[in-house]
Amino acid sequence: MDAMSVSVRFALYLDLMLVFGLPLFQLHALRQPERSSPLGRKLVVLTVSATVAGIALSVAGMLLMAQAMTGAADIGSLEQHMVGMMLTDTSFGMTWCLRMGMLLVIVLAAWLSKTRPTIAAALMSAAGGAALATLSWAGHGAMDEGVRGQVHLIANIIHLLAAGGWVGALAAFILMSALRGGDDPADVALLSRTLKSFAVMGTVIVGSLVITGALNYWMIVGATVAGLFSSPYGQLLVAKLGLFMLMLALAAANRYRLGPLLERVHASGEHGQAIAALRKSLFAETCCALLILALVAWFGTLVPMAQ
Repeated sequence: MDAMSVSVRFALYLDLMLVFGLPLFQLHALRQPERSSPLGRKLVVLTVSATVAGIALSVAGMLLMAQAMTGAADIGSLEQHMVGMMLTDTSFGMTWCLRMGMLLVIVLAAWLSKTRPTIAAALMSAAGGAALATLSWAGHGAMDEGVRGQVHLIANIIHLLAAGGWVGALAAFILMSALRGGDDPADVALLSRTLKSFAVMGTVIVGSLVITGALNYWMIVGATVAGLFSSPYGQLLVAKLGLFMLMLALAAANRYRLGPLLERVHASGEHGQAIAALRKSLFAETCCALLILALVAWFGTLVPMAQ
């Protein structure tokens, strides 16, 4: 696949993870009144903006896939019946239609956010999760058939949802640390509380990623490390694992050092250095996440190393 296809895959992964993860953060981290606060409204605006972008990216992804599967010279030479065949005769096309429907549900649900913020967040998160899950049919997660194929697909979906929860939380924490420069006492108190409360969700996310990641590896490659360092697929996978370990280290620092430090100092108002350190850590963690998504978009188009 060419650079354009990989770029669209990367953008779709990131975009749909935000579409799912941002409203999920509202549900598990914010209290009822906070979901209709300025922060809650900003998260809704970001989610809707990502949803609109997701619609455009999904159209681009469909056209690129149709070009690849039909052998067309370029997108401009695609005929209408080719795209129609993709939509109705392939699992990729049918899940694409589901994704587009779910993205439209999110746009409609956003209208409820002013009067029913919790219901709106629940609808947006559920629809975003369904939209994100459809990406499993565009990669190695749909390579098997029968019971094995179902297990592989479910594991891949859980992996995507866990990653989406983490990416959405990172985006929300970065937004919170930047509100009014991160100096308002109420904002600092909210950031401190949500960082602390994310511990349980973070543990579930990491556990899900580790278990489903190992299962996906076994399903794709098998119980072997042959070719792990010699094949392009294996090398990218090793790079992904290294970045994941770095993300874990940064997340642990946020949980056990920077979060408690912020909790201790925010009452005194002398939280400038703690906020600055937290911002740097969140930025580094987000950079790791972006690099991982770029690698996933790349090696998801490669033939796995020989078993």
